[in-house]
Amino acid sequence: MKLAFVPVSIVSGLVAGQLAKKLFDFIWGRIDDEDAPQPKHRRIALPKLALALVIEGALFRLVKGFTDHGARQGFAKATGSWPGEEEPEPA
Repeated sequence: MKLAFVPVSIVSGLVAGQLAKKLFDFIWGRIDDEDAPQPKHRRIALPKLALALVIEGALFRLVKGFTDHGARQGFAKATGSWPGEEEPEPA
């Protein structure tokens, strides 16, 4: 059943990436009037780059995690089988 989840995971990952990008652009627009700095730019303020990268990374991880979990819940409702572990292994 885990193999059947692979296409769902791929599509939900792509959707999550696009959603996270739009959310980042919206948030960055509230922080600064200019586009967010990118590492490829030569003349940028490093603190501004750091802030942009931290926000972008955190948003991507958050959106990806929620999207992945939601896709797994939908898959489980549709098939009756959870595509993953029920809970984390004890430490």
